[in-house]
Amino acid sequence: MEIWINPACSKCRTAVGELDAAGVEYTVRRYLDEPPTVAELEAVLGRLDLDPWHITRLDEPAAKELGMREWPREQADRARWIAALAERPILIQRPIITAEDGHAVVARTPEALRSVLPS
Repeated sequence: MEIWINPACSKCRTAVGELDAAGVEYTVRRYLDEPPTVAELEAVLGRLDLDPWHITRLDEPAAKELGMREWPREQADRARWIAALAERPILIQRPIITAEDGHAVVARTPEALRSVLPS
């Protein structure tokens, strides 16, 4: 299991605490220090079953600077969105947890977080 975090994020700290409490083994990736590549973003989006605009933090100053709220959200536009996330990882929603069973979640809600914890 891997969790992409920003240590300054309270939701990330909560998720790490829950993983620790559950005794789950995991790897932490500070994605602002080690940004994901385009290929890694494609893989995570596939595991999430989401499009890149679904994991974009549109209220970040970088997103506003790029005018991302107005960007088209069609399959033909995926590469543009993914490139922006790879170039500016602050735009990536967090925390993202990739589970051993192949699925992944954006663990911002207790329900999403519980879905990757052992039962």
